[in-house]
Order: sequence, then C-alpha cells, then structure tokens
Amino acid sequence: MTKPYGSSLDDHLDAEVARDPSLADTAATIRALAAAAIDVSETVGRGSLAGDLAAQGEHNSDGDVQKALDVIAHKRFMQALEEAPVAQVASEEAEDVVTLKADAPLAVAIDPLDGSSNIGVGMVVGTIFGIRPVTQGQGIDDPNASFLTSGTTQTAAGFVVYGPATTFVVTLGNGTRIFTLDRTDKVFRLTHDAMKIVPSANEYAINASNVRHWDGPVKSFIEDCLRGSEGPRDRDFNMRWTAALVADAQRVLIRGGVFLYPGDNRKGYAQGRLRLLYETAPIAFLIEQAGGAATDGQARILERVATKIHERSPLVFGSTEEVECVAKYYDGRQPSAGRSPLFGQRGLMRS
Repeated sequence: MTKPYGSSLDDHLDAEVARDPSLADTAATIRALAAAAIDVSETVGRGSLAGDLAAQGEHNSDGDVQKALDVIAHKRFMQALEEAPVAQVASEEAEDVVTLKADAPLAVAIDPLDGSSNIGVGMVVGTIFGIRPVTQGQGIDDPNASFLTSGTTQTAAGFVVYGPATTFVVTLGNGTRIFTLDRTDKVFRLTHDAMKIVPSANEYAINASNVRHWDGPVKSFIEDCLRGSEGPRDRDFNMRWTAALVADAQRVLIRGGVFLYPGDNRKGYAQGRLRLLYETAPIAFLIEQAGGAATDGQARILERVATKIHERSPLVFGSTEEVECVAKYYDGRQPSAGRSPLFGQRGLMRS
C-alpha cells in the first residue's frame, strides 16, 4: 500500500545530484547531517528522561554558558561530518575552525543547537547549517578562508526543528523544501514541496522586551504595526516570538510575515546577536529560495562577507513586501513613521 506522504530526503538528494552532478559531495554531507539530526531528535524527545539537558557547563565561542544538550548536539554533528567530504567546520560551540579532512572539497558552518534557552522548559530547539566550497589554494593554509566569502557561495543550507514533529528544511539552490521525520521508519519524508512565501502577511516576530534599546527605524516600524488599522499600515498585526530562530523561520516559510533581530544600543549588540556564517546566511539562502527576502535592514544578507567566523549580523527576513517596508523605515521612505496620535507626540516607543 502506498504511504500517504512524499518522497524521502534521500530521493530528493538523488534527484538534485542527477540535475547537477557537482552537488554529489554536498548531498553526501546533507545525508550525514540528517542522520545526526535523527539522533539528536531522539535525545530531545526524551526530555528530562535523557538527563538534565539544560545543565550548565563551559562557555562557548559566543561567551554563553553551554547547556548539556549543546555539547551533545555539537559532538554528534561533528562525528557525522567526520564521515562526510568536509575539510573544515565552523561551529558556534568551537572557538576556532575545526579541520577534518584537509583535501576534502567542502566547508560547513553550523549552529548545532539553536534556541538553547528553550531546553529546560521543553520548547522548540533546532540546528542550522550552511555548506560552502573550500576556497581553492587558501583553505588548507588558512582554514578560515573558505568562510570569509559571501553567502552566495553556499551550495546548500538547511535547518532542523526539534518540536512536536522533527522537520528538516533544506535547499540546494533549487527551491526550499520541508521534510518531516517519519519516526517509525527513521526517514525524512517530503511534506512541503517547493515552498513559496506569500508576499505579505499580518504577522511579525521580534523580542519586544528589547524595545527601549532599538534604534529609531525599528521602533517606528513596530509602533506602526501596533497601531494596526488605525495607523499607516492600514491593517492589524499579530506578534509571534519563540526564542528559536528555526521555529520562526519555519513559520515564515509556511505562513509568511517578517522576522526582525536588529542591532541595538546595548553593549555587544550593535550588530545583533545572530552569527552571519551559521545563522543569518543559511536562513537567508533558504528564504530567498522560497521567494522571500533577507537583509540586515539595509543590504542583502547573502552579499555580506564575514571578516571572522563568529561575526554577527542584524537580520530581517520574510515576505518580500514586509521586508521592503522595513527598508523604507531605515532609509526614510516611510514619511508617516512614528507620527502616532494614539500615543502622543513622543509615541509609545519613543526614547
């Protein structure tokens, strides 16, 4: 009897290699990452039965305290990549680039566990990765070199959501697709083919607790969303925020809307907190391949070139009309921004 779901991730990868044989190594690396994701999913699914996954340990490259699950995920993905055609790995959980096979053709940037603050309360966490070619003639001598290129060099990107269902979202430059883990067969199967983000939607995602730290354009944009049908946007909005980039990205892929993680005036937050190589660039690739847009508020994310492996970047992504609207606030093309009779001359969010 035919099963009521789509083809497997393996089938899709085979089709992509048939379309473009140069993707064979990229496909092999994605298979390795998917196998590791299934193992991590099982650990996440056990929750407290797997031990104190939120137990604190050492500090990672970002200065954040590692949770036990951070370490577990990093170790499992590194083990998987050791068996793949990968020369270097830039991981959030490692200070420096890790060299695996010096003569391999690919470099992988990875956040093994996105949303670490959600671990102890059983909320969504995930994994994000981007795959790039090794920079010819430089990668062996300088393991950082392969990562100090624009996001347009990525051959593939993806993320995993460990939630009520485990999903594997991936692009090899030929559209973005979502595969859902069939827990019976331990196989990822296609559930959302060739995603197309709607051009406009009435949802935005931002951590509103940081409002007092935002710059003027972000404050004005969010204030005008809050004014709803009485403001210049002429419609009402809902706010969503999960504290896991992967969950917000998957929602945008399926329902549209806009996500914002801007820089702000707190110490160490001038460029936000997301990392260009293994968070914003992979997400931008996936979003653009689904017909959306991704910027730092003013410039395309995929055109940014990192100067160091843990470099940060603001991130605005989602429906094209919503991202363009944010850009208007940044460059002054939104003349009604902040003129809020509802909240008085200073407005709800004026500092």
